[in-house]
Amino acid sequence: EVQLVTSGGGLVQTGGSLRLACATSGFTFDDYVIGWFRQAPGKEREGVSCVSMKDGKKFYEEFATVRFIISSDNAKKTVYLEMNDLKPEDSATYYCAADRSLSSWYYHGMQYWSKGTLVTVSS
Repeated sequence: EVQLVTSGGGLVQTGGSLRLACATSGFTFDDYVIGWFRQAPGKEREGVSCVSMKDGKKFYEEFATVRFIISSDNAKKTVYLEMNDLKPEDSATYYCAADRSLSSWYYHGMQYWSKGTLVTVSS
């Protein structure tokens, strides 16, 4: 059974940091692209960042290029999203997802999805 379990969300003040984790199981981790998405109330889901476990390449949406860092622990089959200098506009439910194809991240058509973890940034 495929599982993606997110953790690490919570309430943080503006300027603070959080590290989200996405623990995976049930598929061949090294063959997949693992990505982070977020969705704020009343807004469309947007991509944040992803990493290809096949070649280690990382991709970020523009807003995430400076403040967010994606990393992975292959032994634990876990992908992390470190978020720094958080702003109220970063408040959203964050999801991780997995797919064999990088294009699926761009089109938000990932095969497997986690339940979200809520991030709230207070002003």
